[in-house]
Amino acid sequence: MKLYQVLIDPSALIDIQKATDWYNEQLPGLGSRFQSQVVAQINLLAKSHKLYILRYKKVRCMLIRKFPYLVHFTVDANRGVIEVFAVFHTSRSPKIWLKRKSSRK
Repeated sequence: MKLYQVLIDPSALIDIQKATDWYNEQLPGLGSRFQSQVVAQINLLAKSHKLYILRYKKVRCMLIRKFPYLVHFTVDANRGVIEVFAVFHTSRSPKIWLKRKSSRK
């Protein structure tokens, strides 16, 4: 089984930090639990990315356990790279990351 390299876009890191800060404001320590869960699940993508179906053209989404957030990522099989480009609350419109993705091209 080929292991893929997982790259996290700086924008996704900002998404994670904002959610972490919000959860910590709601309940001390909850943000840290959120962040640990996100990091653990993203790390698993290197070998389990095929578990997640395509949701939008080439974009796959992974639901974060115990939190209503989706990790949006793409897979480049030729390069062996997974790129995480957004971590958004499930209630947010996917148009947000579409704008973000198109602005990076």
